[in-house]
Amino acid sequence: MAKIPLKSREELPPDKRHVYDGITSTRGKILNLFKVLLSSPDAAEAVGALGAYLRYHSSLDPAAREIAILTTAKELNVLYEWAHHEPIAREVGVPDAVIEAIRSGRAPMGIPAKEGVFAQAAKELLREGALTDRTFQAIEHLVGPAGIVDLVVLVGHYATIGGVLRTFEVEVDEGTPVSPGWPGT
Repeated sequence: MAKIPLKSREELPPDKRHVYDGITSTRGKILNLFKVLLSSPDAAEAVGALGAYLRYHSSLDPAAREIAILTTAKELNVLYEWAHHEPIAREVGVPDAVIEAIRSGRAPMGIPAKEGVFAQAAKELLREGALTDRTFQAIEHLVGPAGIVDLVVLVGHYATIGGVLRTFEVEVDEGTPVSPGWPGT
């Protein structure tokens, strides 16, 4: 159970219900993450808008995006993020071997360099707060300046989401499958 109540649309002030509706319109439903964030509707709106940009409009290839998100979830030990993004990664074509390498902590070792560089970038950003020159150059070569900005913002965004999820002990949404092999499952 989350440390603060999960908010419903009806519990929001009438002038803030548009936030709930906006999140629902881009995602199809309200996840527990947003039910917690709705304790501060303006924060939920800002987080939702950035997340919608990163997921649906950024310049990053969907597979690269999901590799970076899964790596962030693994590095920060955020089961919720992993459970929600593992199926998305599969849908956008991330091979099972890449997903397993990230889950086991081996990535980027053992996966193709073009995919591994996104896992490496997420690890460097989370562990060191910046990219090495070598990783920066590799990413910039693959995705250009806009893509590298989107990647850095993506990892920072999902690190923030991970902090929210862990701090408030947000449970994985009902019906979301949790694959075996995650620590503690």
